[in-house]
Amino acid sequence: MRLRRSLAVAVAVAVTTPVALFTAAPALAAGAPAAQTQNQPTYAELKKAAADAQKAYEKALAAKEEGQEKVKATLEALDSDTHPLKAATITADKAAEEAAAAETAAEKAVRDAEAAVEAAQGETEKAETEKAEAEKALETAEADLAKAVEAKEKADAAAEAARTALDDARVAAVREYSVLKKALDDALAAKEAAEEALGTAEECVRETGLTSLAVGLPAEVVAGTTVDFTLRVTNGTERTLTVDPLAFVHVDGERGGEKSRLAVEWSNGSGWHALNGDEPEHIAHIDTMAPGERSDVKLRMTVAPDAASADAFALFAADASSAYRPCVLGPMKRYDFELLPAGSDPGPVDDAAPGQTGKDDDQRPATAGPGTTPQGGAAGQPVTTARTTPTTPTTRTAGTGTYGTTAATATTGGTLAQTGTSPALVPLGAASAVAVALGAGAVLAARRRMTADR
Repeated sequence: MRLRRSLAVAVAVAVTTPVALFTAAPALAAGAPAAQTQNQPTYAELKKAAADAQKAYEKALAAKEEGQEKVKATLEALDSDTHPLKAATITADKAAEEAAAAETAAEKAVRDAEAAVEAAQGETEKAETEKAEAEKALETAEADLAKAVEAKEKADAAAEAARTALDDARVAAVREYSVLKKALDDALAAKEAAEEALGTAEECVRETGLTSLAVGLPAEVVAGTTVDFTLRVTNGTERTLTVDPLAFVHVDGERGGEKSRLAVEWSNGSGWHALNGDEPEHIAHIDTMAPGERSDVKLRMTVAPDAASADAFALFAADASSAYRPCVLGPMKRYDFELLPAGSDPGPVDDAAPGQTGKDDDQRPATAGPGTTPQGGAAGQPVTTARTTPTTPTTRTAGTGTYGTTAATATTGGTLAQTGTSPALVPLGAASAVAVALGAGAVLAARRRMTADR
């Protein structure tokens, strides 16, 4: 009964698992037209389906293993002389052998009687009597033979039925196990399909419509002054998103952990919060951002009075998630600006122009291995940066899901310091301000943490 219950569960799960959910088209980028994604499963649905498929597989595996033990025990029992079916077969076979022997004896009796009739020849009264007795004996032998033949046929049929019953029991045991094995194969296929669908949905997608632009950030800032500017995040996609703006402001050459010449704070109306200055970080979390909606984050930057001339830059992007994708990445923008000594009079100053950091700015690496140190991190190495001229907006390559940038002229201001970054990190472009700011780890790890937290 227990095995039958396990079998029923395994088969039912394999049959009712929503395979169509697993094999649905991969989740599209956040800005895909609604008409293309109206039947697309959500990430939560895919995650639940994968969990359900895993449980179904585990149940089917347990049922198959239990069934394997049972079929082994059943076959061993059926081969035992004490099993009722096997015992019935032995008894029926013995009866068939005895019936066959009786038939053989009856046939011999008929032959002997026929020989006696043949031998009883003559004209005497005695011969006539012997012949009559021989003929009567022949009739009796023939009647006994007919009974023996009928008994043998019945015994043979009984033996065949007994063997068939035994064979049927063996076949039934193997068939029950084969159903369990088929249920396991189906559950495994469903599990793999669910995992593949979930893995596809978990892959980060780039979305050019999710923009983060600095408004009012000057191209030149004098030491000892404070400037206010705005980070404007716009959801230009066709999906509602949860958004975490990503920000980083840094002075070229400053070591990680040392006091920066820049102090940057942000506010979304709930007070001012300082950027740590050592690595990119998410700020001003936005729970719900409808298509076409815009959100402004106030920032203010104070330059130390004793700051000398230096090049600096700011990086801004938006990381997001939707009901269909846990990792949606807007393009990262780089703003280069200069620090001027205290007392400088730069005259009218234009806003810093946004530039691309490189087409690979938002690729995620695996978590760095133990003992690795991102460039400009705790090791205290100076960060050497590359300055990138402004470029036109990122363009999407049709049908590929990847993004590229138009040509840009980049000049390097030195050589990147050697790091212990894990080789698992995805290499970033030479012109990537992310890599030159903190090595391949800091920005990407910050963006990955946001996704993992979800």
